[in-house]
Amino acid sequence: MQNYPDDQKLGVLVDAAQDAKKQALAIYSQFNVGAALETADGRIYSGFNIESSSYGLTVCAERVALFKALSEGERAFRRIAVATDTDAFCSPCGACRQVMWDYAPDLDVYLVNRAGKMEKHQLRDLIPHAFDNRMLKVPGKDEGKK
Repeated sequence: MQNYPDDQKLGVLVDAAQDAKKQALAIYSQFNVGAALETADGRIYSGFNIESSSYGLTVCAERVALFKALSEGERAFRRIAVATDTDAFCSPCGACRQVMWDYAPDLDVYLVNRAGKMEKHQLRDLIPHAFDNRMLKVPGKDEGKK
């Protein structure tokens, strides 16, 4: 495990993302991504991208990790690490940003490149003017109901 100043748990999270990346099923793009999501109470759920020959059915690492956690009853999240084999820092795609926003708008997002260097962002900065459940409320729909 690499040493990360003042936060050993962050090192564990990053290691989990890098380990998940090694399991990626990126059989078409060869673009391996691993993600590790930390819950508010410190549990870690990891995931990797899983590709389909019908490209639109591919699922990204970030959503795999989040869906695993949600399916286990988790509802409060602290941060996610996303690891790739690139020199650049690769940010989550729009679909992942939207789904993470729906369940964890205060999430810290750590992007990890091939060298293990990190860049930290807040999810709200990655998805400005986000669409969310506030837009789905229909005025007057629930008026008079108890």
